Amino acid sequence: MSDASLPPLNVADVQRSVNAELDRIGPVIDELGRRFAAAGHELALVGGPVRDAMLGRHHHDLDFTTSARPDATEKILKSWGDATWDMGRAFGTIGCRKGDYVVEVTTYRSETYDPSSRKPDVDFGDTLDGDLGRRDFTVNAMAVRIPGRVVEDPYGGVVDLAHRVLRTPGTPEDSFSDDPLRMMRAARFAAQLGFTVAPEVVAAMTAMAERITIISAERVRDELVKLVCAPYPRLGLTLLVDTGLAAHVLPELPALALERDEHHRHKDVYEHTLTVLEQAIELEDRLGGEPDFISRFAALMHDVGKPRTRRFVDDGTVTFHHHDVVGAKITRKRMKALRFSNDEIDAVAHLVELHLRFHGYGTGEWTDSAVRRYVRDAGDQLERLHVLTRADCTTRNKRKAERLRRTYDDLEERIARLSEEEELASIRPDLDGNQIMEILGIGPGRDVGQAYQHLLELRMDRGPLDERTARAELLAWWKARQEG
Repeated sequence: MSDASLPPLNVADVQRSVNAELDRIGPVIDELGRRFAAAGHELALVGGPVRDAMLGRHHHDLDFTTSARPDATEKILKSWGDATWDMGRAFGTIGCRKGDYVVEVTTYRSETYDPSSRKPDVDFGDTLDGDLGRRDFTVNAMAVRIPGRVVEDPYGGVVDLAHRVLRTPGTPEDSFSDDPLRMMRAARFAAQLGFTVAPEVVAAMTAMAERITIISAERVRDELVKLVCAPYPRLGLTLLVDTGLAAHVLPELPALALERDEHHRHKDVYEHTLTVLEQAIELEDRLGGEPDFISRFAALMHDVGKPRTRRFVDDGTVTFHHHDVVGAKITRKRMKALRFSNDEIDAVAHLVELHLRFHGYGTGEWTDSAVRRYVRDAGDQLERLHVLTRADCTTRNKRKAERLRRTYDDLEERIARLSEEEELASIRPDLDGNQIMEILGIGPGRDVGQAYQHLLELRMDRGPLDERTARAELLAWWKARQEG
């Protein structure tokens, strides 16, 4: 995949796209618009649905803005929708479901941040133009009045969209002061849409990067997830690093830009990491084809242990011994700070810790026992480990790359064969806990667990044993233990 700038759009094509999308969703938006008008209120489709309509993308989540206050909005939606909810009432938002569509209607508003606050102050407004002026970027500050389908574009969003550029409706300094998270959103939209970011916006992001620290970890995390799962994550990540935002939200990433030694004998770890991420994305069809955050974030974090483990050897070479283990610890710490779930943290850190394991495979010298342990240690992350390990090959040496690919093909074939023969994914000892207690004549306790572990190691080393052999091995282990 490439993050090269996409070509400009033709404004006439933009108009045709939006008309086609409005016709598609017309049965929903026109009727809702008539109901608001009949009640004496303005209504406009706004934000992402308008932007994406111009890009030829379909939406079933529709955002509207209105002159109506939340109580009036709720009354109208209850008489029209299939179900309504008001979790966003404090922000002026009432939601409903209508058939396959999810609709959210928000009162005209403005929201600003106190310099030391993590939460916005919300004030309701009275005009559509005022509401659009508070939005993050011009391409999100367009609206279509409903009914009537009149496009409102007071800040030149159509032109910016056609040129695929992100600008702010007012000055970027004012916009980012109102909500510093918009700096993260700039990077996220660049990654999602393949847009460039206007120079004055980049300058403001750079000057104001530290202000992102007043935003809650959860909001930063959500933007980061969307960025990483976007079609062009390199664009967004590069913007975060270049503006200094990454130093505050994901400092491990810019730290990968290690200074090379004078002989240039080791890779640029930062560029290598971005390439690994892109190659992992190309392999996502192995994981179902949808953006997979765990796999992508593991690719992004797999070498974060290198800066702390870098050592220069007398012959001029560079080593990064144990960077897999150190990297896993760093990954856990960062993901905890960003409030990821324990399951997500465990999955990503586990992949980081295991990403070098394959390199002990050589040219296929592993015993079946070693292959079993590889599968056991990977657990439910085996498919993602396959993706990460393959993506981690970024050598330009075609012969070496092909050799690594063939070697990993061989490992996967051996895993498949052993899995078919032995059910590796659910590998267990040949005797269960109840059988162990019965054979040894003991009750529940530590001895049972140690016996179970001994039999599991035997299973790993020798493959499946019949019950008679397993019983004999257990008794021999127990006798040696008692005599010892």
